[in-house]
Amino acid sequence: MSEIILHGYWRSSAVYRVRIALNLKGLEYQQIGHDLRIGEQNDPAYKAIAPAGLVPAIEHAGHVYVQSLAIIEWLEERWPNAPLLPGAIEQRAIVRAMAATIAADIHPLNNLRVLKYLKKEFEREQQQIDDWIAHWVGEGFAALEVLIDRHGDGYAFGNFPTMADCFLVPQVFNAERFGIDLTPFPKLMAATAKARAHPAFAAAHPDLQPGAETA
Repeated sequence: MSEIILHGYWRSSAVYRVRIALNLKGLEYQQIGHDLRIGEQNDPAYKAIAPAGLVPAIEHAGHVYVQSLAIIEWLEERWPNAPLLPGAIEQRAIVRAMAATIAADIHPLNNLRVLKYLKKEFEREQQQIDDWIAHWVGEGFAALEVLIDRHGDGYAFGNFPTMADCFLVPQVFNAERFGIDLTPFPKLMAATAKARAHPAFAAAHPDLQPGAETA
């Protein structure tokens, strides 16, 4: 198998999702870091790989793949063992919707470039930015709480880790970093705890990645 190269940033939740998926598939990969805080993602050499200057990006067998949701779908099709989607088409649609709730509704409004823009261009105070984060996380997590209550059986959906968990665990990590009260979401937090105990999730934690800062 050709080498998998994962371009990312150790604390990026989007990259965290992909690490989890790679680990669940039992795939080996090399990580190359790009520090988003100092704009390394805008280096011309990286933008030649990923034109939007975003992480993650994966290089494999002469191809480049970007966007975490597309990358995880590619991993699922390319290496179907240890599936990240359930067997029934109806169930797969639900898992994809759970992942998209995070990928489309929560994360884009709370990622680093958006928060920097709010602070710099709109001159928002930090408390206003914190309130912004908490609002959008709360709305998305409230919807996920209902879905997990309906469809979870230990994990976010069913009784084995799926794409939904790949997205959920990093988003909870972000929420905890921002000090958001997660007590209104007991089903969601129980599914997160179950996933975090899995070795593939534990090994993907940001603090264990190259370049990670523990302070």
